[in-house]
Order: sequence, then C-alpha cells, then structure tokens
Amino acid sequence: MKIAIDVYYDSRKAKAVGVIFNEWESEEPHEIITTLIDQVEDYEPGKFYKRELPCILELLKKVGTDNIDTIIIDGYVYLGDITKAGLGMYLYNSLAGKISIIGVAKTYFHENSAVEVFRGTSKNPLYITSVGVETSEAAMYIRNMHGNFRMPKLLKLLDNETRK
Repeated sequence: MKIAIDVYYDSRKAKAVGVIFNEWESEEPHEIITTLIDQVEDYEPGKFYKRELPCILELLKKVGTDNIDTIIIDGYVYLGDITKAGLGMYLYNSLAGKISIIGVAKTYFHENSAVEVFRGTSKNPLYITSVGVETSEAAMYIRNMHGNFRMPKLLKLLDNETRK
C-alpha cells in the first residue's frame, strides 16, 4: 500500500490528508483520510520539518503503518546533497527506516541532486528525491503514475483535498 500525504495550514491549525492507493498506475484512490491538528508549530525558515512532521505522524497514527511500503510527500527527502536532511529524511528516521519515502517537489531547491521527471507536455519537471528506494526507481514510479499532466492524477487529487 502507498500513501501520498500533504498538509494545509490555517493560522495555528492544520489539516493533514492522505491519499491511499495500491498500485503506481491506480486511477482512483483506495481511500482518502483526513485529520485535523489544533496546534502546530510556527514556520521556522530552514526547519520546515518541525511544523510538518508532527502533522504527518498524526495522520499516520490514524491509518497505521504496518501495510504501508511507500510514503510520498510534497517536498524533498534531502536538501542539497544527501547529507542535509529534508522533511522526507526526518520522516524516514521517525519511522525507523521501515518505509520508503519519495519526495515530489514542484520547485527547484538550489544545489539539489534530485532526478527531474517530465510528465505530459509540461516543460517544467517534478523534482524527485528518495530514501529506502533508489531515486531513479522512485522517479520511474512517479513518471508512471496515472494522468496526462505534469502532476499525476492522485497527487493532484491530494492537493485539491488538502485545500478544501
């Protein structure tokens, strides 16, 4: 089972959403889960994980992690080279390295060695980083996800659900 997770913030509150699916080529989610978090940390430049990670972990409590083999996040696993942890690496470590993490970012982070994935007719790539799975393999998974546009259908659905 795979889950793509994103978090939306409103002042001091957050809404974490997970889109669960079974196969990379799935057209529809198996399930969509949501949890509300009443108190979140303030945004701290360079330490985004302090705000987002607790929200993701709260959502994962709701679904459990026993059957999850991959988590997709909106962002980077590592920043710059692989020695500087990003949100995805903090998540991976929080889960004791038992679940692969794939970061899908829409904007380039300077000096990052992410794999660029072009989908559909878009001239703008998605930037893929990963831990627990080779980044080239993670990029192939994202490239092969259902949909004809830059963002795979399930990741676009996640974005829409998160903003509701």
